[in-house]
Formats: sequence, C-alpha cells, structure tokens
Amino acid sequence: MSKPPRKQRLSVYLEPEVMKALALHAARRDLSLSLVAEAGIASFLSPDAAERQEAAIAKRLDQLDRRMTRMERDVGIAVETLAIFVRFWFNTTPALPEAAAQAARAKAAERYAAFVAALGRRLASGPKLRQEISEDIDPTRDAE
Repeated sequence: MSKPPRKQRLSVYLEPEVMKALALHAARRDLSLSLVAEAGIASFLSPDAAERQEAAIAKRLDQLDRRMTRMERDVGIAVETLAIFVRFWFNTTPALPEAAAQAARAKAAERYAAFVAALGRRLASGPKLRQEISEDIDPTRDAE
C-alpha cells in the first residue's frame, strides 16, 4: 500500500481585506485558513468554475432586473400621482386678485412647511404610497 502524496507548501501574499475575509470565513466554519484557501483555489481552477460564475452573474442580473422593474413602477406611480394632482389643482383653484394673492403666498409658505414636515414623518415611519396601491385594479375602470 502506497502513501498518499504529501501536500506541498505555498506562500502567498494577500491584500489585508482579503486576508480578513478569509480569516472570518474560516473562523465561522471552524476550518483552517489553509483548508479554506485550498478549497477556494480548487474551485477557481475547476472546469465548472466558469459555469458557476455565469450562474452567479445571471442570478445577480435577475435581481437587478426585478429591482429596475420595481423602480419603473414606483416612478410611474409618482408621475401619475403628480399629473392627477396638478390637473385637480388647476381645475379647482381660481386665480386670486393681487391683494388676496399676497396673503395666499404667505399662507402657502406656512402650509408648505407643514407639508414638508408631514412628508418627512411619513417617509421615516409610515407606509409608502406604493405599498398602499393595488396592482390588481382594472385599468379600464372609469376614474371618479
């Protein structure tokens, strides 16, 4: 019966952050640095490493695509919300005479400050508008 070949020694220099990550990974799994490094090198050199990299990249691209889809939806909601508000505001707000307009501007500044404060509170803790909007609404339903 023959002896298995002895392992050979290799000295490498690692960037401090790579070494830290290696040490943390080995410690979490209660493994030696050498064993983790050897497994990493073997994985890198294995013929299926490129396929695993491609699968990891595809998974990441899918995640990014889902995020972009959500962002597009959220931006669409924001644009439509603004358009409805502006149309409503133009339809319901008459132009004021100059004397009343000055008083209205002063009151508007006060109301705007209250709006910004309320918006800040809602963004910090309240539900987001996109969470309150159903995606199941029939788009052909008449608007009120």
